[in-house]
Amino acid sequence: MRAEQVTGPVAEHGEGPVWWPGWGGLRWVDLTVGDVLSLGADGTVHRVHVGAVAAALRPRRAGGAVIAVERGFLLEAADGALTPLGELWTDDGVRMNDGGCDPDGRFWCGTMAYDQTPGAAAMYRLDPDGNARQVFADVTVSNGLEWSPDGALAYYDDTATHRVDVFDYDSDGGLTGRRPFVTLDDDGLPDGLTVDAEGGVWVALYGSGAVHRYDTTGRLDAVVEVPTPKVTACTFGGPGLDQLFVTTSQEGMAPGEDPLAGALFRVDTGVRGLPARTFAG
Repeated sequence: MRAEQVTGPVAEHGEGPVWWPGWGGLRWVDLTVGDVLSLGADGTVHRVHVGAVAAALRPRRAGGAVIAVERGFLLEAADGALTPLGELWTDDGVRMNDGGCDPDGRFWCGTMAYDQTPGAAAMYRLDPDGNARQVFADVTVSNGLEWSPDGALAYYDDTATHRVDVFDYDSDGGLTGRRPFVTLDDDGLPDGLTVDAEGGVWVALYGSGAVHRYDTTGRLDAVVEVPTPKVTACTFGGPGLDQLFVTTSQEGMAPGEDPLAGALFRVDTGVRGLPARTFAG
């Protein structure tokens, strides 16, 4: 499969796409610029600046979104008003990076050091009451957290490990029993990921110009080719949740080096995705 271009190079570092009908469709982030992007029905892109970093977002059940920013979270109301929830740490060398909502409506987001110092990052969880806490540490580049269709498993990668891992999940215990799901070659850098309605795991491979689908046993069974190397994340969208949207980055590239880097792409995969899980706060 080959992805087709949807937009121009609108993002410096596109990440975290999410489709939600209450938003009118697709939103994603230009992470290092600090903007949330929305795709209009006519293909235009609207931007809202939320801070120095816009790392990840998910819809809120009450409308609007929960957004991970540089050192914490903020809430977007249905009318667009933004309410910061305060900084979770003071180290300006670490920022939020990627996350997702669990089946119980809690928003998890992991971090990374700007210089990718090994073990300097962690995973945080924001509860619906607005309280946030660190869940685990010793992470390098936290990425790609999404749950299986039944909510019993969660797929995650610390990019520096060249692996996608899987956790068991339940409401009380949270994420437990971490173990390898897929181990990539040394040049394979797993970034954002999503899960389809059949339980297949779609993983964006940064630097490889591809998205891989792995079945529930970890077997590679589909490849999406993307015509720019820095593929960052993916999600299912469209009215039938049957289109895979893919974000890309021009991070570290010279101006004009790759005219497709930073664009949004789309491909029909023949499978359906899952509705986005929402934040209950």
